[in-house]
Amino acid sequence: MGYELRESDVYGLAQQVGATVRRRGEELFFQLCPYCHGGESRDKDTFSVNLTSGAFSCFRSGCGKKGHFVELCRDFGYPLDFGEKQGRQYRKFPQKPVEVREPAVEYLKSRGIGEEVARKYRVTCRRDDPSILAFPFYDEHGVMQFIKYRNTRHQPGQGNKEWCEKDGKPILFGMDRCTGSGRLILTEGQIDSLSLAQAGLENAVSVPNGKNGFTWLGPCWGFLEAYSEVVVFGDNEGGEITLAAEMQKKSPIRVKAVRPEDYLGEKDANDILRKYGPQALLTAVGNAREAPLPKVKELCDVKAVDLNSLPRIRTSLPEVDKLIGGIFPGQVALLTGKRGEGKSTFMSQLVAESLEQGWPVFVYSGELTDYHFKRWLDFQVAGPDWVRTSFDAYGEPRYSLDASTVEKINSWYRGRAYLYDNNALEGDELEGLLDTVEKAVKRYGIKAVFLDNLMTAMSDDPKSDLYRQQSRFVHQLKLLAVRQDVAVVLVAHLRKDSSQKKGSRWTTTTPSWGRGTSPTGWTRCCSTPGRRRGRTATASCGSPKPAVWPLDPQRGGSEALL
Repeated sequence: MGYELRESDVYGLAQQVGATVRRRGEELFFQLCPYCHGGESRDKDTFSVNLTSGAFSCFRSGCGKKGHFVELCRDFGYPLDFGEKQGRQYRKFPQKPVEVREPAVEYLKSRGIGEEVARKYRVTCRRDDPSILAFPFYDEHGVMQFIKYRNTRHQPGQGNKEWCEKDGKPILFGMDRCTGSGRLILTEGQIDSLSLAQAGLENAVSVPNGKNGFTWLGPCWGFLEAYSEVVVFGDNEGGEITLAAEMQKKSPIRVKAVRPEDYLGEKDANDILRKYGPQALLTAVGNAREAPLPKVKELCDVKAVDLNSLPRIRTSLPEVDKLIGGIFPGQVALLTGKRGEGKSTFMSQLVAESLEQGWPVFVYSGELTDYHFKRWLDFQVAGPDWVRTSFDAYGEPRYSLDASTVEKINSWYRGRAYLYDNNALEGDELEGLLDTVEKAVKRYGIKAVFLDNLMTAMSDDPKSDLYRQQSRFVHQLKLLAVRQDVAVVLVAHLRKDSSQKKGSRWTTTTPSWGRGTSPTGWTRCCSTPGRRRGRTATASCGSPKPAVWPLDPQRGGSEALL
């Protein structure tokens, strides 16, 4: 006999391999391909199984795995029912009427659950041992598929408290008593779902094998999809509600969870029923809230902030400040342009501006030696009145600073300006730099970080290891900026791109990440003639002109240095 495709098997396999799935029409997409796991770049949603034909395929060119669902199950050891012994066979239980015995009724009464509920759900006990409760699990068609037992006299260390009949089909307890629509309520234990039924709540079900067992999910997938939402009423374990987190990941429908405060200090639904009565259960279910998605918040919960009052680094270029508002903490600003257009000069000018505005800085210069970078910055800080000019044998001007000027500048730097030591490079420079930046931020109170530059070696091939490495680094840099509340400026050279028009003088459009960006979140510097939007140190905007010059007698605050 052949295999007939069942959606429950597809979902069951997904659960077995730990896949997060999403349905689009007749295709069930796995977040990661079970064969290639998305490759080195962890590509998502490239693998799908057709729920009608059973055909599966991975769309990644590096994988390209395809075939039939039966082959997929073979490769990952998922048992299928082929209508004969070679597939997995669930046990067929005798479909006889269940005799609800009096000891079972009395025990449930002691737990606050009445005889009517006990008989409705056909809870009984073993004939040979009345202390052993028996819970029959019927599917939505009224077929008994699973039987679970509970020792009501169990003592710790004396065997299992609960167990089940071998080879039963794992389904939810109470499915046959559900309406098939609306809200479903899911509990960890059978006593808890019966407690909810006792309180008059419909569609209360419980799992067959505890908080960590989700073997029931595949067989019950279609049953779940008939409901609009599921409220998880698991056990309250130190403020964490069991079942809730996993249901949020795996459920095909909306998931809510009972709030920890509505447990009123109790562990589960039955404890609440016995101590506070049915109304407390009704209130708890009514107050259930949707389990929050990681990294997602409601817009209304975002704190209102006056953007005009936020601290920022002013560039002292009015048109630039007008355009982007300055550079804010928690933001990564990318400076880019063609080689020789003044990116590094503009960055060092921002370093000087940051110091002038009271922002301690950390600088990484990947291309210049420490003394070369310092002298470059010294000239910008000193300004023309403090720079001495001489001429070499060829009549070319040479610039220098006298010792007293350098001493004053060093005093101005001290305790506020820090430079990455290029002589200490070890191992992975990118990862080591990130670690060093974060330590410097914490130890020295750094508020502005400048990096020049980490992307000059970017490969033209976006699949190369270097491209992924640097892309990952920029992402980690953004997280660091937000986590430590620092402003970050990153310099990047344009990559060679055949799509760029010959003679184009537009610099790359660059994103500003994080908080406090301009309304669009993007900045663009234009050096096209007749359309200047800011003196951003591009070639056509003229030579960069320092705006800080703290030693300049004409600038306020210079008296303290002199």
